[in-house]
Amino acid sequence: MDTPPFSLRAIDHVVLRVVDVGRMVAFYREVIGCTDERTQAEIGLYQLRAGGSLIDLVTVDGKLGAMGGAAPGAEGRNVDHFAIAITPFDDAAIRAHLDRHGVAVEQAGPRYGAEGEGPSIYIADPEGNIVELKGPAFD
Repeated sequence: MDTPPFSLRAIDHVVLRVVDVGRMVAFYREVIGCTDERTQAEIGLYQLRAGGSLIDLVTVDGKLGAMGGAAPGAEGRNVDHFAIAITPFDDAAIRAHLDRHGVAVEQAGPRYGAEGEGPSIYIADPEGNIVELKGPAFD
């Protein structure tokens, strides 16, 4: 087997094509806790810091996003879901926070992730992308 001349470290970034960038930026800042990293409005790129990774939002009508075809919607999404590792995982506190922002829990329960089996909560962002809030592995 041929192995690549590099090793994998982590997910660097996720790119989501979006229709309402203002609403999406607000969601990822206020609900998820991301911070602004960099903006290149002239090409429709808004980058948000998510711990050691980035979540890039590209407008569907911008230079980058237009290459992806139709906008995400009821008939299809850009991705199945992506997971953000969080700590601590206080189920009640997380649900209360989501409720204050009007965000419904889509699914919850133990799931297997990069660190092993642990708790998770699935939510949808304003444009229907599924975000998994993934807690640390059970002891």
